[in-house]
Amino acid sequence: MKSKITDFKLEPLTDPSFVQTSLARYEQEGTTKTWEIVKAHDSVAILLYHTEKNVFILVKQFRPAVYLNNQNGETVELCAGIVDKDLPLVQIAVEEIEEECGYSVPLDAIERVTLFYTSVGFAGSKQTLYYAEVDEKMKVSEGGGVEGEEIEVVELPVERMDDFIFDESIAKTPGLMFAFMWWRQRRKSEDFTT
Repeated sequence: MKSKITDFKLEPLTDPSFVQTSLARYEQEGTTKTWEIVKAHDSVAILLYHTEKNVFILVKQFRPAVYLNNQNGETVELCAGIVDKDLPLVQIAVEEIEEECGYSVPLDAIERVTLFYTSVGFAGSKQTLYYAEVDEKMKVSEGGGVEGEEIEVVELPVERMDDFIFDESIAKTPGLMFAFMWWRQRRKSEDFTT
């Protein structure tokens, strides 16, 4: 992917579409405190496992905040999207899978894993993690996101999962690493019961 980034600069946020910055002022044990926070959308994320290829389907994209922190700005992540529609979360997950990764997955084939909080030091948004298995019969496009998004679909072989998790040169999210560990634990329990 390696996007060429030029003329990167920070400017004051005016008329925000996705986040709102605030200064929280509150009393804790009789002491007045303040904290800078960001109100952001909740989100869904989906761990996709391709059963025929024995790979995880992930996405790579440019993230300006990662770029700002001395990385190349490209991250490898779970397929994900913000909750900005009045739809059930699982329906948003279905839409994100098709838009970003190009697979049409039925609602009843998506498993809810858990909910957790992200960026707890400044945002505290909720992310609901799902899991789905895909195969080539479900492929309907090359993915890549909707207009304006530049998303690359990445296939990570299962046998490279451990190396990937501990490769500090790859910018990735804790949610992705948690999803991998959940998947491994699930596989171990399935092997034990069969």
